[in-house]
Amino acid sequence: MGYIEDIREVVGNRPLLLTGVGVGVFNEKGEILLQRNLDGRWGIPGGFMELGESAEETGRREVLEETGIEIGRLDLVTVVSGAHTHTVLKNGHEYFSVTLVYVSRDIRGGNLKSDGIETLEVGYFNLQELPENLNPMIKSMILQYKSQGK
Repeated sequence: MGYIEDIREVVGNRPLLLTGVGVGVFNEKGEILLQRNLDGRWGIPGGFMELGESAEETGRREVLEETGIEIGRLDLVTVVSGAHTHTVLKNGHEYFSVTLVYVSRDIRGGNLKSDGIETLEVGYFNLQELPENLNPMIKSMILQYKSQGK
């Protein structure tokens, strides 16, 4: 069992404060790596930290697990937190998240593939041609990042 499951055994469905990481991975063409999740929405790879793991280690692990891509350098873009991060899962578990969002252009290898567990489909997208069913928070971050000319 992982850290979150261990905590859930103690607190049940009460709201937790969880720390997560999301990574916008860009290839040499400037396209962003997106994944289609089980809910059908597209987003960036990411997930929650495990005990003893750094945010950067979490980002690299999640990108590899969910997309098959190995990345190196990560640059912090923003931190997302607040009441709007409140989530209630189908099983009744609640949490608020503090998410560190990174960008990486340092693709070191791997084979692009979905994990079939959390990720149904993966692919690179031109910033002018993002998929229709893109997570609204992720879309907002991409547009903000793009408007800064990065």
